This record gives sequence, structure tokens and C-alpha cells, in this order.
Amino acid sequence: MPSRRHFLAGSAAAAGLAALAQLPAAAPVAAAGTPAGAAAGAEGPAGPPHLVVILADDLGYGDLGAYGQKLIATPRLDQLAAQGLRFTDAYAAAAVCAPSRAALLTGLHTGHAAVRANPGGGGPGALGAGDTTFAEVLRARGYRTGLFGKWGFGPEAGDQPSHPGARGFEEFYGYIDHGHAHQYYPSYLWHNGAKEPVAAGTFAPDAIAARALGFIDAHAGGPDPFLLFLTPNLPHAPSEVPDLGAYASKPWTRENKAHAAQISLLDAQVGAVVDRLAARGVADRTVVLFASDNGPHEEGGVNPDLFDANGPLRGYKRNLYEGGVRVPLIAWAPGRIAPGTTSARPTPLYDVLPTLAELAGAPAPADIDGLSAAPVLNGSAALAPLHDHLYWYRDEQGVTSRANAADGGRAKRVAEAVRKDRWKAVRFAPARDLGAPDAQWQFELYDLGADAGEQRDVAAAHPAVVSALTALLRSSWSDTYPRRPWGLTATVSADAATVTTRLSNGTARPWPDARVSLPVPAGWTAVPAGPVSAAPLAPGAALTTVWTVTAPTPSPAPAVLTAAATTSAYRFSAPVRLTPLPAPPARDSWLSDLPWVSAANGWGPVEIDRSNGRKEAGDGTPIAFGGVTYAKGLGVHAPSELVYHLGGRGSRFTALVGIDDFSKKQSAAGATRATVRGDGRVLFTTPVLTGASGPVPLDVDVRGVRLLHLVVEDANASSSFDHTSWASPRVTVI
Repeated sequence: MPSRRHFLAGSAAAAGLAALAQLPAAAPVAAAGTPAGAAAGAEGPAGPPHLVVILADDLGYGDLGAYGQKLIATPRLDQLAAQGLRFTDAYAAAAVCAPSRAALLTGLHTGHAAVRANPGGGGPGALGAGDTTFAEVLRARGYRTGLFGKWGFGPEAGDQPSHPGARGFEEFYGYIDHGHAHQYYPSYLWHNGAKEPVAAGTFAPDAIAARALGFIDAHAGGPDPFLLFLTPNLPHAPSEVPDLGAYASKPWTRENKAHAAQISLLDAQVGAVVDRLAARGVADRTVVLFASDNGPHEEGGVNPDLFDANGPLRGYKRNLYEGGVRVPLIAWAPGRIAPGTTSARPTPLYDVLPTLAELAGAPAPADIDGLSAAPVLNGSAALAPLHDHLYWYRDEQGVTSRANAADGGRAKRVAEAVRKDRWKAVRFAPARDLGAPDAQWQFELYDLGADAGEQRDVAAAHPAVVSALTALLRSSWSDTYPRRPWGLTATVSADAATVTTRLSNGTARPWPDARVSLPVPAGWTAVPAGPVSAAPLAPGAALTTVWTVTAPTPSPAPAVLTAAATTSAYRFSAPVRLTPLPAPPARDSWLSDLPWVSAANGWGPVEIDRSNGRKEAGDGTPIAFGGVTYAKGLGVHAPSELVYHLGGRGSRFTALVGIDDFSKKQSAAGATRATVRGDGRVLFTTPVLTGASGPVPLDVDVRGVRLLHLVVEDANASSSFDHTSWASPRVTVI
């Protein structure tokens, strides 16, 4: 099992680099995330354009009439392509949903993105606080933002960093969890931070589309531009649809009829969005992008070959061949895009973030892999920066027959692909070991200029190109990809006495006249220590301010404070919950029965007693070490930190800490180190904890300690299996 932090080395032979140097030169590449034109140039007379991004689920390259489809009717999308721009070489960032969507949102390819596999693939399936999305970027430019449909990143909870509301979307209606989005007739959908019951018999795509149209109605006449991100789960399996429509009489299986009807329904929903834009008088001020997250699926009895769903390309969903990752991409913007335009620019969907940012004049992060395609949309295609190469990673354990056959029976192997100019390389690891020596990989090379269907492996004839592309594959993967901080954050100290605001310029341009403030409710005070302005705030720099916050007495209920920051062109906000310290324990207590002051966990919620980390407490098994079961405990995933208020009342803290039997059974790769701190002072540190080493007993003197910190850190530069348990954590009071 490869981990995100497994070190990879590799370099190209000089001959290989020389061979690539003989290929046609690419256009100069702009710095990642840097708009090609000035922000002010992005505005029309009415200000920045409205932006609509529609992402289909498992729609193949050949599933639309505009891309050659003959059996399924898609008149509205075909019309958009005829009236706008059709990309012929657009690419999803992955061959399955979750990593593709993460890359689209964050502008990072799967060698760098936070989510690199579907749930169950062995890596994190959630976005974190530092994973800046295009919604956050556009919010800084004053956009109203809405997401309707499939999000696809857990956990399924409202108040957590991977929720759409925490990642820049003001309004959300749809599915949070990847698996929940497979239900077309669910019992509930999420509305912002809460589950909202759905009437029995409701077809969710219809309800989602209605909310999206309502979002247009609500904001088309307002003073601010809007971003609508519509992500229906059509035409993902299962093939469920209320009406088979024109396909009811076709001599196909019911699954194929319903699949075709799903695509036509998707087409009609896109048409309804365009019609609503026109009805509200904003079509001429709007840019619409339509794409798919990966190639066509074959689940639930659907036969993609019946529809020629991958067109002339090899492969399906889950394959890194062109049929698995090349997708339709249509851009429509009356008055901006000339009708009937096509573009052969290799355009991965991780270009969406910088493209939207340039169109809006918004502050894109500088450390992304995407490059803006806005010049292509604006009629200046020659000015659009070109990628040196495109990269894909695949670690997928779900197998379907056609995809496995396309992979030569290697569908469960880790695979990588790279495209550089006309060359496309696909290689398969010996199993699931990304770090295996290059000689153990099976390497294939295709000349897309002469063989778009990838039928002729020419690796043996071009050893220098193979060597150079192998180097690109190695260099494109990074086990960890530390992000440059971007935007405004606000954090509360463990004792709830201070709030630290940090405005970080993670772009490539200075921000003039940067200022930060912390408004508080009546009766409260917030006194800054340090500067509250910077003119300018240089790229890579941060404006950090510590605010001493005083609440009225007696202590009020928890309050949400919203820090604010402005520059000459952008504005940011960062809500933070300030909760007065809970009362210290009055008697000997299990920590799992006490409220914590704060809890930061590397992956998912903190497990309490019998929970399993994905759902509420009480649904999992107790902690076990070496076959001995402990009913009380805390489960975390490194890096983590739990803080408890002892108020100087504690005497001893006792526990067992280690990697439990369940985690050990999943993999022996976990390795962590635990530290107990009191008011910031280290009281105890364990040796490296592994499943083989067993737990470490603790008996720590905590007399006089106000705040007790339980910290777990990764110990082997690989956090994939670093689940750690504190068994029987107990504090004895004086």
C-alpha cells in the first residue's frame, strides 16, 4: 500500500531529456496560479462575470452528440458546443470520482492533491483546512457561491473542515458522502450543515436541479457576481430514472435504456440552467463550463460499448488510458466565445481554478498545478500557457470487467500516466507499491498524434523517451505537498483567552493595503497585539495578529466571532467559535466522559469509547491491545491533539496509548509517537508506537496543570495507517 509520504526518488537519463528536448516546444508556462492578464481586465461593464460550472458523474468522452454520440439525444449540450467552445483534449484529473473532484476544486493534480483515491483506496478521503478551493478564491472577490449535488468527500458531518461550507460554498444542497451520492431516491439530503428529510419518491437530481435554479433566481439581480457549481450524480450507477422517455421502446436492456435517459435528463437540466440565465437577463454576463469527472462506467448492467461512450479512445472509468480520463469540456459565454470554436489545447480540469480566478480577477494560489485557460475562452488562445506535461495517479480497488480487460488484468495495481506533447506513457506497478524500482513497472508508450486510441505500444522503439517520461512520473509525485498558506485563518488559544488571525498572501502578486479586524459582540473586547495592517502584503508573506479577547461575566454561551480582512481588491472572512472553558472535573473521571476544550484530528472525527470514527459513538467495537479489551477510550489519527481543562484539580493521568489490534490488522505500516503536555510543558513522550510494539502505559503527575494536551504525531513520514488509541484514559483529582 503506497502512502502519501512514501519517499520517491528518480531522475532521467541525459539521453532521455535530450530526446524530449527534440519535441515541438511548448508555449512559455506562466507561474502556477498566476493570471495571464491584470485582474481589472477580467471585468466587463457590469463587473466580473457570473460563473457556472456543471460537472457530470461518469459521462464518457463520446456520450454527447457534439463528441460523436449517435444513440443518445443531447440537443442542449450540442447547442452549447455549437454556440461556444468545444475542447477536444480536455482531461479529468483522475479515472474515478473523488480524486478527480478534489483536483478540480483545488487546482492540484493527483501527485499533489489531498485526495488521491476513492474511499477505501487507503488514503484520506477528505479535504483539509489548507485545501483552498475555487469557491474560496472567488469568495475573496465578492462572489456568492452555491454548490448543488454531489460533494463526495467525507465525513458526513456538518461542522468539519471538509464540509462544503468550510471550503467556500455559502449554500449547499445535496450529498456530502461519496457513497450516499449513489442513492437516487435518498431519505435525506444535506442542506448546508444539517440533514434535510426528502419526501418519499423524490428523485434527487430533480430536487437538486430545482435548488440550483433557485440560486440563480436569488442572485441574478443582486449586486454581487455568483458562482454556481452544479454537480448532479447523473449518469452514475445505478441506472435509475423516473421516465425512460424516448428510449422506452428501444431494443436494449432496461439498464441501458435508463442510462440513456439519465444522460438526456442531464442534458435537459443543463438546458434549464441556460434558459434560467436568459430569463433573468444575465446570460450575456455569464460563463458556463460543462465537463465530466472521468470516463464512462459499466456498473449495474450498463454497456458503454453499445453507446460507443468512449468514442475512438481506449478504456473506461478506472483506466488511465485516454478513454478513462479524456472527457468532454464545453465552454459557453455569449459575446465572449465565438460560436463553433474548438481547442486542441491539452486542458486538465485542474485548470478550472486558475481559469475561474482569471475570469473573475480573483487571487489564485501560486502553488497549484493548474494553468489558466481563460485566454482560450477570451479569443486569445495563443496567449494561454501550456503545461509541460500532464500527470495521473491511480490506486483503485473497485474492478469492472471491461476496465480490467483494458488494463490487461491489472486494474488493481497502482498505475501512473503522463502526457507530454504527443507522447502518452502508462505504467503499472508490480502490485500496490508506488515505490517499486522502475525496472519492476510495466511501461507502455503511445504516440497520440498517430494513435489516439493507444493501440500500439512503441516503448521498445523509443528508450530515451521512456527514460525521460519515467523521470517526469517520478518527479510529479510528492508524498507530502505542503501548501503555501492562503487567505485568512482564525484560531482560538486552548484557554480561550486569545484569537490569532493570520492573513496569508499565497498568490504570486502583492496585496496593497491589507487590513485585518476582529469584530466582537456588545460587551466583549478584542485588543490586538501587533500590526493590523500591511501595505503591501508581499507574496508569501503573512499578517499575523494576536487578539486578547475578554467576554463579559458571568461567562456567556459559546460565540462565533468572524475575523475579517480586506485588501484593495479582495475581502476575506474567517469564523471561529470561542467557547468558554468547561468546568474542571470534580471527581475522578474518564477523559472520554469529559468535554474537551478542543480536538484536532488528522482524519475523521475523534472516536469516543465505542465509536469507529465514521459515525456517532456507540456503533463500533471497544479498544483492544493484544486481545485485551478496554471499554473506555479515545481513538485518533495522527496528527492529532486533544485538550482538556483540568483547572489545577488533577493529580494523576493514567492511560495506555498505542496502535490497537484493529488498526494493526489493517496494516503493520502504522508508526506514531504520543506526547502528554501540561500547559505547553512536555510531561511524557513515548517511544515510537507500532502494532508490533504494543501499547505504552502512562502514569503522569498532572498536579497544577490547567490544560492537558494529548498529542499524537506521525513517526515514519507515512500517516496512512497511523490510527492510535488512548485506552482507559483517566484523570485522578486531588
